[in-house]
Amino acid sequence: MRIRVSHTTRYQFDGPVVHGLQRLRLMPKSTHGQVVDDWSMELDGARVEAQYDDHNHNHTTLVSIVPGTSAITVTCAGTVQTRDSAGVIGHHSGHMPLWCFLNQTGLTRPGARLRALVASLELDRKATLASLHRLKDAVHEAVRYETGRTDSTTTAEEALAAGHGVCQDHAHIFIGAARHLGVPARYVSGYLLMEGRVEQDAGHAWAEAHVAGLGWVGFDVSNRICPDDRYVRVATGCDYGEAAPVTGMTVGGGQTDLSVSLAVEQQSSEQ
Repeated sequence: MRIRVSHTTRYQFDGPVVHGLQRLRLMPKSTHGQVVDDWSMELDGARVEAQYDDHNHNHTTLVSIVPGTSAITVTCAGTVQTRDSAGVIGHHSGHMPLWCFLNQTGLTRPGARLRALVASLELDRKATLASLHRLKDAVHEAVRYETGRTDSTTTAEEALAAGHGVCQDHAHIFIGAARHLGVPARYVSGYLLMEGRVEQDAGHAWAEAHVAGLGWVGFDVSNRICPDDRYVRVATGCDYGEAAPVTGMTVGGGQTDLSVSLAVEQQSSEQ
């Protein structure tokens, strides 16, 4: 499938920024069942300082905010060819050893509720793939999808206790539970082509777990499926913090207003 993405992120500050740096993970790479045909990034109010692949092998752009600016706009656009592999990504690659994805983080660490959820499923650790599908369904049932109730700092345990959240929360709960079972797991940020809808409010997130004999396998808890050719992978990490599209800091500027414009659509092979 050929997918076209147009993604604009704008930060509006109350006043001029004295100093600021942002780390952008907004560029997908040609790997794991997808080929990037073209991709561009344009900046207004910021300039590129460095580009590199981080420790998770994510394409990363470090930008500095132009001193005195009161707004930053980052516009990305491109096309990606994808294929359906039933969620199977394959063997582990990159700079991080596999055992690193067994370590819990502040966002994934299980509390009493998450441990109880895992215990209630009576999962067979030898039937890893089947167990992970059961876990995916259980998290989907326990936490209904509801926007505006959680944020980027909400932990897996907090979202599970509240009983509502978004794709980020679903991914963190799944990852925390998988690691609790001794299964390496990681967070994925990217885009999802939605049926009958081009304009979207935000990007998407899901989880991947490492299964013996298969390698990394994707699990989209929010949609209760394994990712297919409608998904574009952009960045991976131990949790949201390592795969977030934009992270950074500013000095001055006051309060910040964030707005996002995102369009994801299928294109014919002739375009």
